[in-house]
Amino acid sequence: MTFKKNITFAILLLVVIVSGCKGSKTIMSDGKINTKLTAKQLIKNSNKATTDFTTLVGKLKLEYIQKGKSDGTTVSFRMEKDKTIWMSKLGIAKVLITPNRVAFYNKWDNTYFDGDFAYLSDLLGTDLDFYKVQNMLLGQSLFNLEDDTYEISANDTSYILQPKRQRDLFELFLFVNPSHFKMDSQEIAQPKDKRILHIDYLTYQEVDKKTLPERTKILAIEDDEQLVINLELKSVKLNEEVRFPFTIPSGYKKIEL
Repeated sequence: MTFKKNITFAILLLVVIVSGCKGSKTIMSDGKINTKLTAKQLIKNSNKATTDFTTLVGKLKLEYIQKGKSDGTTVSFRMEKDKTIWMSKLGIAKVLITPNRVAFYNKWDNTYFDGDFAYLSDLLGTDLDFYKVQNMLLGQSLFNLEDDTYEISANDTSYILQPKRQRDLFELFLFVNPSHFKMDSQEIAQPKDKRILHIDYLTYQEVDKKTLPERTKILAIEDDEQLVINLELKSVKLNEEVRFPFTIPSGYKKIEL
């Protein structure tokens, strides 16, 4: 499978950033760097910033750019925290992600995929599960910060966290916002494989007193190829009753990844 198909599939499954809402307020980042803050204190603040909600619904505008060409679409998005992530393009194509399942189908070409996180884990070079994906989409650290020891530094706008000892398969860098302690950026680098997945949370907003990403840019690099994803979600509502209809039509051809 080509890089474009690989990374586009991964992005469609991963980048369901929860943002944009009627009556929502863009948060201006005016926090100042505290040079005395320790890594332990920063991790504690970041954990406290975890977004608490039951369900989220909205519409996701997605644009991807590769080799000077761009394309885009808008999909419906629904989420039940810790349980389900769901997307639909006018009922023609749907994606369903749960702690035990990664699946999608496409009525345009009568194909489907129904599996687990093994493909995405292989793509990123590390064990991946539903909760890591969910954290990334909510502007929280992809990894549990309590599971490792970190060192802290800072640039002009963000705190920087990185493991004191980087992993063999990949290197992790987290840029934490000093105002609300969500992520400004996350980066997973695989130098040996010449891969980088870089996520920038460009703006955040307040939705029902919850801090959520508003605009997000994702850069995926492999060798000398790169893909840029721009995201914007609108009309988001929290804690409403939602359904997640998903039935793979009979007769469809299964895609092996």
